[in-house]
Amino acid sequence: MFVRVLFLLVSLGFVSNASAGSSTDDPPEQKAGAVEHGLPLEQQLPSAPANNRLDASGKWIIHDRKRPQPKKVAPKSEAELAAAATPPHDAIILFNGKDLSAWQPTTQWKVGDGYVESVPWTGPHTTNGYLVSKQGFGSCRIHLEWSTLNPPTGVDQNRGNSGVFLMSRYELQVLDTYDNPTYVDGMAGAIYGQSPPLVDPIRPPGQWQYYDIVFHRPIFDASDKLVKPATMTVDFNGIRVQDNTVVEGITDNNKRHGYQTHDAHTVKAPLELQLHACIVRYRNVWVEPIAD
Repeated sequence: MFVRVLFLLVSLGFVSNASAGSSTDDPPEQKAGAVEHGLPLEQQLPSAPANNRLDASGKWIIHDRKRPQPKKVAPKSEAELAAAATPPHDAIILFNGKDLSAWQPTTQWKVGDGYVESVPWTGPHTTNGYLVSKQGFGSCRIHLEWSTLNPPTGVDQNRGNSGVFLMSRYELQVLDTYDNPTYVDGMAGAIYGQSPPLVDPIRPPGQWQYYDIVFHRPIFDASDKLVKPATMTVDFNGIRVQDNTVVEGITDNNKRHGYQTHDAHTVKAPLELQLHACIVRYRNVWVEPIAD
């Protein structure tokens, strides 16, 4: 996660190569200075400095391992999930199980029997290696299915880690968190580093997990002032885990960036699937543009 956002910020000039560094998974103790409740929207969601680690409510620091785990609930059946996964007639098919013609060229992903699979780095790398759509999207409905290794390998954030990046900036986390606890704003179904899922309907590793996402892009006025933040509604295996949740800005590891000036000038940007040090598969990826 950190590598992806650092790559984006460096390329846009918000972080210099000299100052770019690494982050650890565990945050320090929460500090004083919580944001007050009831502030106007533009004060709740500012262009926050990178070290502003409290959420908009001022209650939790990013990746707080003391934050309560969501309740485990049963996912919908495979039959129900498959029946709802058929793309509408006007959907844009990004992956049909056959080729990567809708994606920018990459050597870090390979097509298998109806799926595309990440190829983790085995040595030094100079690019982020993400699977990036050729077409850009703003507000949209997205469907995709993902699967992790069975038997699983790794623990915590190193088990089946990937992510779905809306507009190349806002991540919905992909992670094998079946009997694998982690910080709740970094578990499957979380808006990474911001909003944990309402409940936990994950299926066992090796089974296909279903994401249905409704995303509305952020809206800015002519002076680049945030008028309306981005929102996500997410059904995970048929169960609502994000309900018109406000996206607090660019998602990142151990940082809260808020919304940046460049966000105001971006109406559409690619969909990206994250390459992490894990093998993750995707299938049946389609997008349906919707009104803002």
